[in-house]
Amino acid sequence: MSRTFKENMQAFAIKQVLNYLDEDPEKSLPKILGWAEKFDKDGNLAHLIKPFHSVLDDPDNNWNMLIKSLWTDINPAVRKVFFENFVINATFIGFPRQKKWKKEHNCNIPWAILMDLTSACNLKCIGCWAADYGQKLNLEYEVLDDIIRQGNEMGTYMYIYSGGEPLVRKDDIIRLCEAHPDCMFLAFTNGTLIDEKFADEMLRVKNFVPAISIEGFEEATDYRRGKGTYQKVMNAMRILKEKKLIFGASCCYTSKNIDSLSSEEYIDMLVESGAKFAWFFHYMPVGNTAVPELLPLPEQREIMYHKIREYRKSKPIFTIDFQNDGEYVNGCIAGGNSYLHINANGDIEPCAFIHYADSNIRSHTLIEAYKRPLFMAYKEGQPFNENMLRPCPMLENPECLCNMVKRSGAHSTDMQSPENIDDLYAKCKPYADRWAPKADELWAASHK
Repeated sequence: MSRTFKENMQAFAIKQVLNYLDEDPEKSLPKILGWAEKFDKDGNLAHLIKPFHSVLDDPDNNWNMLIKSLWTDINPAVRKVFFENFVINATFIGFPRQKKWKKEHNCNIPWAILMDLTSACNLKCIGCWAADYGQKLNLEYEVLDDIIRQGNEMGTYMYIYSGGEPLVRKDDIIRLCEAHPDCMFLAFTNGTLIDEKFADEMLRVKNFVPAISIEGFEEATDYRRGKGTYQKVMNAMRILKEKKLIFGASCCYTSKNIDSLSSEEYIDMLVESGAKFAWFFHYMPVGNTAVPELLPLPEQREIMYHKIREYRKSKPIFTIDFQNDGEYVNGCIAGGNSYLHINANGDIEPCAFIHYADSNIRSHTLIEAYKRPLFMAYKEGQPFNENMLRPCPMLENPECLCNMVKRSGAHSTDMQSPENIDDLYAKCKPYADRWAPKADELWAASHK
């Protein structure tokens, strides 16, 4: 869908502001916030805009330092494309268009779509859910291109790759960046395939950002991902930092690595390495080969809850814990509420960790999938718990997922070893029961 006249005028106005911002960001940022508040007439972005006023008033504030680092550490052309695609397209243009489609079709419309380019990977990490898909599945370039075109029409401009290892298909990643220069692309990658040549391609297209998986320091990372992986990851981050490219970290915390991953030394290492964001994920016991022993204990998860909040007040890096930060996104974001997942076989799943589907991209359009029973069950059930520290219909409320799968007639999408929903429920229920008292205690304390 081409932009409307109104959207084109909005985009032009914002681009002019961004050009102004490049001239003197320190003086311009406060003025731009005031402009953004006037532009956001419906108040859709007020909760994002208002906190920045106090941030910009304090030069020693860690968020102030992070924002300023985008001018000192990032290539100007890369920064400009990031702002245009992320701020203008994915936010100011994307949100209203998604809202319009939601109202017209009475279904969820996602802000982002996560796609598995391939099931192939050059590593075999302990407890990886993607490993159960096998090594031979791929989404063809034409299918990926069509998904993006469908998504654009509904206001989705953010596309995320996973796998397998998405960088196994470097050429197609770059080709899609070129074909859709108005979109922002991100990939969850183990980082071991990032080299000087690929970094130069990233500099050329400017709209691709890697989130590199790292499990802590060398011992913890190599324990789960294989000997030598940590040094390869550190080399990849060195290359990206030297090229002045935007990148971040993807951090899966387990019962084995939580001390390392929650440490101040670890966060400082990410900042020093040049990472601008760190996304923290709770280990999920997905698949028949899952390792339930890797599930964090309640007291370990509580550590992450407090540590991430502490670092958000003190470290110049954007951090979010997808399991402990539900209050900021109204619980579960899956099922098209904010995002969905399309696996390498084309199955349209509610979430990267929910391997059940009732539609496939080869036989259904995106809007058809959004309106089918499984995704509609998500829409009707969200949020799945009033306590946003218990957001997930699988991990913390397993009876919800069990009921939705059975009611919708969804099937297991695991091609190698299909997992019965009752078996998944049996793995998650003990965890949910252990976590509930601690979650309720933390929620009550923070919402007096």
